Amino acid sequence: MEIQSNFSLKNYNTFGIEASAKQFVAVHSISELKTVLAANKNEKKFILGGGSNMLLTKDIDALVIHIDLKGKKITQEDDDFVWVESQAGETWHDFVLYTIDNNFGGLENMSLIPGNVGTTPVQNIGAYGTEIKDTFVSCEAMNITTQEIRTFTNEECNFGYRESIFKHEVKDEYIITSVIFKLTKRNHKINTSYGDILAELAKNNISEPTLKDVSNAVIAIRQSKLPDPKELGNSGSFFKNPIVLKSEFEKIHQKFPEMKFYEVSETEVKVPAGWLIEQAGFKGKRFGDAGVHKNQALVLVNYGNATGQEILAVSKEVQKTVFEKFGIQIEAEVNVI
Repeated sequence: MEIQSNFSLKNYNTFGIEASAKQFVAVHSISELKTVLAANKNEKKFILGGGSNMLLTKDIDALVIHIDLKGKKITQEDDDFVWVESQAGETWHDFVLYTIDNNFGGLENMSLIPGNVGTTPVQNIGAYGTEIKDTFVSCEAMNITTQEIRTFTNEECNFGYRESIFKHEVKDEYIITSVIFKLTKRNHKINTSYGDILAELAKNNISEPTLKDVSNAVIAIRQSKLPDPKELGNSGSFFKNPIVLKSEFEKIHQKFPEMKFYEVSETEVKVPAGWLIEQAGFKGKRFGDAGVHKNQALVLVNYGNATGQEILAVSKEVQKTVFEKFGIQIEAEVNVI
């Protein structure tokens, strides 16, 4: 376990931004993590997982601790359900494929989301009608100051749309080390409520889809819309879909009757941010090496040598123009560092 100085983070963030860490160390076990935290009590720390949900706009003047804990196991099961624990450093998509290969249901709609397992509860990641909170049982997390391990239950995590306790009440206090999910072994609840999934299944003449069929459909959809970070730097969806009060939305909808929306409660609707950005004229637009992806306007991309500041400037221009045109504020889903 070697602490390195002036370490390049280009290969540790999916945007492929060139930035350096004052110090860097990768930890592969709970004991290594404890040792590093205890030995560097007074150092400023930055916790790094898969690097998929952040935009680096500057060098990190801190000790960057890369969480590389690996392993997965069944902790409990009965006839209907299985409880599977994954260490934080496992790649999310590989973990999803592992559950599908074992015919465990619940995560298939979230196939191909970039990042590691440990960061999934922070954002309450979701896709195509499912979110982490639907199958999440608990996670273990280490207190950065005391190195004590605490278990957070589903209820304690205060999950919301791309929200959790880890983004608010206990932000920067804990490092998630493992997560337990409760998945189905039979009587799977196949969720094909999104039109894109139904269309992909119909294209392949599948009327009674399996977990694998749904996963394959989601992978095909994502690959058709979203660039592979290994080929084109990005962090997936850069913006959240805005939630608007129905009373406000009705006024906006009168001006823009073609605007898409989904009801989320009796008083609120969700508007697809991608649609807003596309209508504002940004889809496929390029500003030097920074830009908006040609197939999915929610995704900002690095065409090669863009800086984090350049990508941030594009995001602010998008937000400003969308607000001017529609009166709707869109927020970044990605953490800007």
